[in-house]
Amino acid sequence: MRLPVIAKVLGLLMMLFSLTMLPPLGISLLYDDGQWQRFSNGLLMVMFGGLVVWLPFRKVAGDLRVRDGFLITTLFWVVLSVAGSIPFYLSNNAPYTYVDSLFEAVSGLTTTGATVITGIDSLPESMLWYRQQLQWLGGMGIIVLAVAILPMLGIGGMQLYRAEVPGPVKDNKLTPRIGETAKALWYIYVALTVLCALAYWAAGMSWFDAIGHSFSTIAIGGFSTHDASIGYFDSALIEMIAVVFMVIAGANFALHFMAFRQRSLKAYWQDSEFRFYFSILATVSVITVLVLIYTATLDPGKAVTKGIFEVVSIATTTGFGAADFSQWPLMLPFMLFVLAFMGGCAGSTGGGMKVMRVLLIYRQGSREVKRLLHPNAVIPVKLGNRPVSDRVLQAVWGFFSVYMFMFVAMLIILLATGLDQVTAWTAVASAMNNLGPGLGEVAYHYGNINDIAKWVLCFAMLLGRLEVFTLLVLLTPAFWRR
Repeated sequence: MRLPVIAKVLGLLMMLFSLTMLPPLGISLLYDDGQWQRFSNGLLMVMFGGLVVWLPFRKVAGDLRVRDGFLITTLFWVVLSVAGSIPFYLSNNAPYTYVDSLFEAVSGLTTTGATVITGIDSLPESMLWYRQQLQWLGGMGIIVLAVAILPMLGIGGMQLYRAEVPGPVKDNKLTPRIGETAKALWYIYVALTVLCALAYWAAGMSWFDAIGHSFSTIAIGGFSTHDASIGYFDSALIEMIAVVFMVIAGANFALHFMAFRQRSLKAYWQDSEFRFYFSILATVSVITVLVLIYTATLDPGKAVTKGIFEVVSIATTTGFGAADFSQWPLMLPFMLFVLAFMGGCAGSTGGGMKVMRVLLIYRQGSREVKRLLHPNAVIPVKLGNRPVSDRVLQAVWGFFSVYMFMFVAMLIILLATGLDQVTAWTAVASAMNNLGPGLGEVAYHYGNINDIAKWVLCFAMLLGRLEVFTLLVLLTPAFWRR
């Protein structure tokens, strides 16, 4: 393990992150909301911290190895969360306690969208912008952005990319060079953000709301500039625009790249994961709309728009709200919440266990049923026309088992702090799946739960964002052995 190289990269990334406080600083000056000093102080503190870490190792050169990639990815997300909490902590309009400030920063950067803030409508414009921007940066991963720059510094970035990009198969690259891959991902990401913002603006949002909500839509984040979220606008058109871009952002970005390169939409429907993802969204949407109409919860028109919106928002782990789904009848709240465990596709900005893993678990389960009837048959698990190796299937089941073990462990801890079962269960699930809203006490915000629960949920959000293994591998003795 090359600690000097890790320190050099970490210092550079901290200095890079400090520059992200310039846009909210500019917004503060533009709106004269009195917050510019908080952002300037935050910028200087993070810049100075990065400089102190980088300066002693500035002349060190070398490549990052696999272990280095895991360590620096985890370290940077922790350090970045601490750095991101500074403007919240310094602001007199945001959470006062440090744990609340850190919770808000971790939630933003991991694109969870859980908040401890009430009275969002009354926050200064610069703080509103900063919350949305945190999600946008976290959506694709600040590490992937940095990977495009590392080659210029003489440091290879493949290990960082593998540790950061979500999904069970991480060795497939869009372009031959990892730096070019990171750039391609960001070009797509920025283009979708611009299109989403223009669509929101054309539908009636102000330019400030349009940009802010495009940040959190493409990032699958869920933060909003209003307490009522997307429901504030009371517009079916805005809700349907959000649905379209949430579905797009929840798909594998490699498919967007292929569709753009081939100038064709065939790449989407030829992909097994996307077909499964779309069919699940469509099926659950139909069930939800029919239940809402049958129970007379909403009139048919609103049942369609609100039903589809909430299904896509929860299933993709965005967490936007256009209606209070926690008060819907029968099994709907529970069904939608369980859907969040699936999350978005591998290689997307969505959370959850990823559609790819759920699909592979389903197909392997189907294979085991067939083997009961034909014990001697060789029945491969396939994605498209290609068989999936047993190593990948073992990795999927390993991920699932560790995921559920950590879920149960953190659930027990939250129950021990005094939270009721519904609140504890949905809070842990929401944090690990990077969803945001829960049920019970956390249906609207997390400000009323105890500090120990907030610390546990911060860990859960990072665990979900880094897909469990990236973080847990650091806790194994084997990782630190030479």
